[in-house]
Amino acid sequence: MPQAASRTGVSAMARPPQAGMTLIELMVVLAVVGILTAIAYPSYQGSVSKARRADGKTLLLDIAARQERYFMDSSSYTTTLTQLGYGVGTLTSSDGFYSATVAAGPSGSITSSYTITATPVTAQWGNGGDTQCGNLLLDSRGNQTSSLGTTAACWN
Repeated sequence: MPQAASRTGVSAMARPPQAGMTLIELMVVLAVVGILTAIAYPSYQGSVSKARRADGKTLLLDIAARQERYFMDSSSYTTTLTQLGYGVGTLTSSDGFYSATVAAGPSGSITSSYTITATPVTAQWGNGGDTQCGNLLLDSRGNQTSSLGTTAACWN
């Protein structure tokens, strides 16, 4: 027996309202999440790299301060980090993102100048290390440089 139409022309047995999401709605949500991720992830990575560089800069400045104290006592700088009060072995930053070495500086003689190099520890940075700045360098004249990037990008 056919259903009788109501006054509005709609059948008496109306469909129940849909529950859930349509495929189009799901695709829109995924597109929005994808766009937000594409924008946010590089910004996050930049912030992480900047924080890790701060760890390396702290190490450089600590070594430089110890070098100046050592110079006041002995009228010479040193390449031996144990003479600056550090332990034996590889010197790494407090968070472990950089290791440091000291060499003769701009004058070519360790007695009158030094250059400290902070090298990214690859295991902490991932396969490429710090691909924007590379090694951070600080010399006895206060020059702050890096092996790859600009001073403004790597030291500010």
